[in-house]
Amino acid sequence: MSGAHGSTVSRIFIPGDSRIHRLPSETKLVAVVAAVVVMAVTPRQEVVAFVLYAVGAWSVIAMTGIGLATYVKRLAVIIPFVLFAVIVPFLGGGESVQVVGVSLSVDGLWATWNILVKAGLGATLSIALSATTRVPELLHGLTRLRVPRLLVAIIAFMLRYIDVLVEQLGRMRRSMVARGHDPRWLWQVKPIASSAGALFVRSYERGERVHQAMLARGYSGVMPVVTDRQASLREWLSVMLYPLVFVVVLVVAVM
Repeated sequence: MSGAHGSTVSRIFIPGDSRIHRLPSETKLVAVVAAVVVMAVTPRQEVVAFVLYAVGAWSVIAMTGIGLATYVKRLAVIIPFVLFAVIVPFLGGGESVQVVGVSLSVDGLWATWNILVKAGLGATLSIALSATTRVPELLHGLTRLRVPRLLVAIIAFMLRYIDVLVEQLGRMRRSMVARGHDPRWLWQVKPIASSAGALFVRSYERGERVHQAMLARGYSGVMPVVTDRQASLREWLSVMLYPLVFVVVLVVAVM
């Protein structure tokens, strides 16, 4: 993954010296997954619980120091969920309610709320994790959590080759433009599809060459561990306190 430090994937990380930045990656991974699971199983009618979750998630964003503008820009990743959620009240059945003269499904409105709040909170915690943890640290955190090393290696290569594909596609597009083709319109889809096939072949061949080079340098099938730092008990307790608060909120809400 070292070749990706200046890449699209590595630019997700925002350098900083906050307490969250300094936490071991495995503790952050477990805390985020646990908090997301708690939010996912929370009944959609528990509005107060979701408000408390939001306060907790935004507090973490504030602690990271990444800034409101960066957070909002990255939150745009949930736009597809927003677009889907908006149409649900118009398609849902059952009891309806009039809103500005438009009949909307009550169950659909609850479904919209459920999608938006859970997608938004999950994305918020993911943004905090990705902005404060470098990709190699995340991969080493997965290794320390006893995730199979082969799976970690697959994830590492997938992230690395996202940038390889983007780079290759950029070169091919520049070549097409230099030859008078400007791929912007729907009727130009055929040459774009042809270039996609060529992109696959070139990427596969490049991957084979990279694999041969890795074998020549002693690659044994798993990525080497750069650091063996283990999270302390104090760090685990301080981080897991966060999802524990979410669990308490859920228990109180459903009682």
